[in-house]
Amino acid sequence: MSNDKQYPMTLAGKQKLEEELDSLKNVKRKEVVERIKVARDFGDLSENSEYDAAKEDQAFVEGRISQLESMIRNAVIIEEDANDDTVSLGKTVTFIEIPDGDEETYTIVGSAEADPLEGLISNDSPIARGLLGRTIGENVKIMTPGGEMDVKIVSIS
Repeated sequence: MSNDKQYPMTLAGKQKLEEELDSLKNVKRKEVVERIKVARDFGDLSENSEYDAAKEDQAFVEGRISQLESMIRNAVIIEEDANDDTVSLGKTVTFIEIPDGDEETYTIVGSAEADPLEGLISNDSPIARGLLGRTIGENVKIMTPGGEMDVKIVSIS
């Protein structure tokens, strides 16, 4: 067994990574190779900014392909938990901040598919760590980089 890091994720998250990998391998990689070929035709490579930019893009694409392949290879699919009363990986949690009453909803996912702007937070984030294992109605103190946050869990799905 290898010592590669495991990446917990939903099945949908894994499929999204597979789609990105396919696009990088079959579309973006070919575009970058073509850009390099065209830039070479411009002549002296030592002063060719188009060539340098294309090579940088190629390095980024190849690095991302390698990263995605590793994440997919080491994916651990989050199984659906029948217990809707406890916050766990893959669950969507709604809580109210105390005392201001602001309501927030997040789905707790693995770091590989986290996207806070879309409401997907990593299980490694301070908010998720504070919520994991908690139940509906529970008041929770969460330590964040911005300070302590008091919340009340109102729903879990």
